[in-house]
Amino acid sequence: MKRNFLYKNSLSVVFMGLFILSFAAQVFFGWRELLSEYQGREQSLPFMEYLRSGHFISTTFENFQSEFLQMALYVILTIFLRQIGSAESKKIEGKEEVDREPGNRPGAPNVVKKGGWRLVLYKNSLSIAFILLFLFSWVMHLYGSYTGKMEENALEGKPIIDLNEYLGEPTFWFETFQNWQSEFLSVASIVILTIFLRQKGSPESKPVDSAHMETGK
Repeated sequence: MKRNFLYKNSLSVVFMGLFILSFAAQVFFGWRELLSEYQGREQSLPFMEYLRSGHFISTTFENFQSEFLQMALYVILTIFLRQIGSAESKKIEGKEEVDREPGNRPGAPNVVKKGGWRLVLYKNSLSIAFILLFLFSWVMHLYGSYTGKMEENALEGKPIIDLNEYLGEPTFWFETFQNWQSEFLSVASIVILTIFLRQKGSPESKPVDSAHMETGK
């Protein structure tokens, strides 16, 4: 039976839809939160100006960078590390399909057929992409956090400090590590819980009748 576009892409469509809705809500309520501070000082904050503020940039990329770090580490560490019984781990012994060297198979991407340095990059392109996204998001979070703090200082009549001095204060690092620890906990949770718990029909779970110490999907 032929499936339509929405059925074949429903997972990404739903998650992107949820992202857009939640992002729009974040922007609106973030603006309202900062607006209340400005109104308390009898100043205005137009919505478009909020989108250029340190508050918006910091809160957005603070979350992005922790997610991309989580995915980068997950992709890379699962190459080498194992967890017996987990659906999120490769098997304890032996090679798996993902370990085989790429060949000129039917339907293989053109970069695989061409080989050379392009193939070397392509073999690691997923982890490279997540690392670059993490680094970009980390820099943007730092920029937004610093800008937001200086905007707050300006409103309160406090002195402006340079970026190096700001890095010596706890604010940015608190924002960073409170997100990182939650991402590490969420990955550890699915790695460990899939040893003992099941969800029929989900590719993130082992089959319901699998033994607890059976590793992999």
